[in-house]
Amino acid sequence: MTREEVSQICKAMSDTNRLRIIEMLTIGEKCGCELLDELQVTQPTLSHHMKVLADCGLVSSYKEGKWHHYSINCERFIEFKEHLNSISCCSTDSTDKAEQKSCC
Repeated sequence: MTREEVSQICKAMSDTNRLRIIEMLTIGEKCGCELLDELQVTQPTLSHHMKVLADCGLVSSYKEGKWHHYSINCERFIEFKEHLNSISCCSTDSTDKAEQKSCC
C-alpha cells in the first residue's frame, strides 16, 4: 500500500460520521436506509460520505432497487491495518537499554 493510499484512507476516516459508518459496517452489510436512520443525516450527505469511503477503497456497494447496499472491502481494510501495524515509533534492533526506554 502506498503512502498516498494510506493518507487517503486516513483522511476518509478522520470524519466522525465516516468512522461511525465503518464501525457500523464491521457488523455486516447495511442498506443505505439503515445508515440514514442511524446517522441522522440527509441522503445527499450520506451519498457524499459513501463516495469518499468508496473512492479510497474501504467500502464496496451494489444497487438493489432504489437503495445501495454497503459493505467493508475486507482485503483493503486488512491491508490498511497491516500497514499501520508495521509502523513503529522505535527500532527494535537497538540493544542499548537506555535508548529503548526513550522510545514511546
